[in-house]
Amino acid sequence: MGVQGLSSFLETHWGVYQDLRLRGTRLVIDGSNIGFHLYYNSGLDQNCGGEYASFEDVIKRFISALRTCEVQPFVVLDGGSDPTDRKLETVTMRAEQRIQKAHEAAETGKRKGILPQMARMVFKQTLARLQVPVAQCFGEADQELAALAAEWNCPVLSNDGDFFIFDLPEGFLPFTHFRWKQVNGGPERYIPCKSYTTSRFCSVFQIKPQLLPTFAALAGNDYVKLKSVNWARFVPAGSETLGRLEGLLCWLSKLKKSEDAMAAALKLMGDLATERKEEIQRGLSERMKEYKPRQSCLRQFFEQEVPPPFQESGLVPDWACVALTQTRLTPNILDVLQLQRISLGFAVEPRDRPSVYVISRPIRQVMYGLLLGGETSLKVDERDRDGSQLIYVPVRPAFTETSQKLRLSSLHEAKLSERLLVLLEALGVTEDSLSLIPDELKLPVAVTCFWQRTAQPPPDQTLLKALLKGISKGVVTGPNTGNHRGGKKPDVGVVYAFNQWQACLKDSVHLNQLLGFPLLEPEIARLYQGTTVHQRVERMDQYNRMLSAQRETARQNQQRETARQNQQRETARQNQQRETARENQQRETAQQNQQRETARQNQQREAARQNQQRETARQNQQRETARENQQRETAQQNQQRETARQNQQREAARQNQQRETARQNQQRETARENQQRETARQNQQRETARENQQREAARQNQQREAARQNQQRETARENQQRETARENQQRETARENQQRETARQNQQRARANRSQPAPLMEKVLIMMVDQESSIFTVCQLVSMKGGAIGSSHMVS
Repeated sequence: MGVQGLSSFLETHWGVYQDLRLRGTRLVIDGSNIGFHLYYNSGLDQNCGGEYASFEDVIKRFISALRTCEVQPFVVLDGGSDPTDRKLETVTMRAEQRIQKAHEAAETGKRKGILPQMARMVFKQTLARLQVPVAQCFGEADQELAALAAEWNCPVLSNDGDFFIFDLPEGFLPFTHFRWKQVNGGPERYIPCKSYTTSRFCSVFQIKPQLLPTFAALAGNDYVKLKSVNWARFVPAGSETLGRLEGLLCWLSKLKKSEDAMAAALKLMGDLATERKEEIQRGLSERMKEYKPRQSCLRQFFEQEVPPPFQESGLVPDWACVALTQTRLTPNILDVLQLQRISLGFAVEPRDRPSVYVISRPIRQVMYGLLLGGETSLKVDERDRDGSQLIYVPVRPAFTETSQKLRLSSLHEAKLSERLLVLLEALGVTEDSLSLIPDELKLPVAVTCFWQRTAQPPPDQTLLKALLKGISKGVVTGPNTGNHRGGKKPDVGVVYAFNQWQACLKDSVHLNQLLGFPLLEPEIARLYQGTTVHQRVERMDQYNRMLSAQRETARQNQQRETARQNQQRETARQNQQRETARENQQRETAQQNQQRETARQNQQREAARQNQQRETARQNQQRETARENQQRETAQQNQQRETARQNQQREAARQNQQRETARQNQQRETARENQQRETARQNQQRETARENQQREAARQNQQREAARQNQQRETARENQQRETARENQQRETARENQQRETARQNQQRARANRSQPAPLMEKVLIMMVDQESSIFTVCQLVSMKGGAIGSSHMVS
């Protein structure tokens, strides 16, 4: 912008400036330039996506300082690109530099002068809310700013070096020396600043005023670059400064007319081809013409609200010219209509990922279709990046079922329902799905649905929650409160994801503007505050990590408890197995003892039977002996009877006596035998009673053993029941503790909600965001209701 190096050069020549107390005047402001410097000079975040609420506060304080000093601001903004492409080489070089700076900012976390995507939109919206008069040019605003300031006899506020060349009656106020934060004075307050005029410049360097445009053209600028002349050789010997601009001014101080200066300059360039000389002369002349006074096109707009006409008749409809001048349309549409080209800008993003503008391309394609109509052969070259390389991507316009019926010339007259349908089709949602959303949040929510569906990589639950909490609550911040990250490098993945969301939002806002605002345009400063959202993501990540750690600890504790319980069960099982083995062993021992006892009893019975058999044999033997004795006795008696018969009567008395004696002996023997039989019978009864007593004792011992075993089993069952009851009590205690913890957390949330009552939009958007099981967000609800409309209704 302007003469290269002139601003730095004049910092060493303070004689060109004059101290000024600015008050009670109109002030024409270079809005594109001042908005840029207001953001950067306030130390706001550049790498987290922007501190829009803080930026809004800076703008309010800036305008308040002007109005406190009774200064009436009139802001003029740049429009579309130069259709002649005279600055294309310079613009391309600067774009390549911004790509490198954006990558460095993403990799290092340092400030590299990358303006956040929505900062210009926040600047426009804030000025509109403050009712500051604002106008947007169709091209660059420098000439219009100079013409307006000349007609109103008021100064220009900017940091653009071109205003060192324009002849401004009330001077040029460099923003570098504009101390708007230091308003001084009593009743008549003023802003201390420095004023520059071309008359003081010419006086200091002793050149003619008419040579200033020649000086600017020869010194080099965005349009003309002359590197073949060594102007430093014209610096007088002994001068304190030796430089290109100093030498050029010394050389011009000896000339009076611009024509002479041009001719002399061409001679200094040496032998050049005729075509090259004509090309240089033509470029220098065109550049000099830009500094000539001209009539303002915006004065009528500021005074009577009459917009200027567009130079190329029929290309831009009248309604669009009005909206462009009123800043209700993005100037990018002029680039599309005139050049079929658009510059997408560059956000802080890593070089190894696609541009953040790739996912929002379907939205822009619908806008191209509305602008270019049914001319399907036309393509729009989007200036973007691929890695670290600047590229131009040819993009075909796209049409939805509704947009292909509309025409740019009558777009403002189309039904609201049709225009709304075009926007919703482009975003892939339906009107019914947005019915529960407040009007001011319908567009951001629809954009968030589109972003959630198309972003690569898809945003996770934490990012979605952090973004929706900010959207629903509205950003509340004080002056410069957004830059308190302690120099910590932001997470590149989070930056990239939110920059994709901003790209979708910006293109959706531009499409909404082109369609005549079928949805209420959201206040960008209320939607996103970079470091606040990043801090919220960090807190959520920390909380999620803490929850994960707690869950892992609880899982490990549960595993330990389960292992302990399993060990206890295993120990009880082993004890039960041991007890069962012991009982089985006892049963086996008892069985063996019983078998031994039975064997012993059988042996005793066998012994008794054998004794009985022996006794019976003995008794039989005794009976046989007695019978034999009786037979011998009988034979003897018969013999005796025979002898007695023979001896007859001699022996009769003796035989009778012997028979009596034998009868008595026989009776005695019978009594003795009967006594022996009774004794044997009694002994057998005693043995049988003893055996029965032994069997009863064994049966009682077996019953006692069975009772003892049953008592042991009952004791083991009672111990197992007590262990089960203890485990159930432990589980119940853990469940009650968990319920108490849940109640405590709910109570804390309730206290937090009572201390900071959430607005209606937070209740609508976050009522399901806090659920932990999955992303129950309104965006998902909207996506499910709306369906995937955008892609299916697109035709190229």
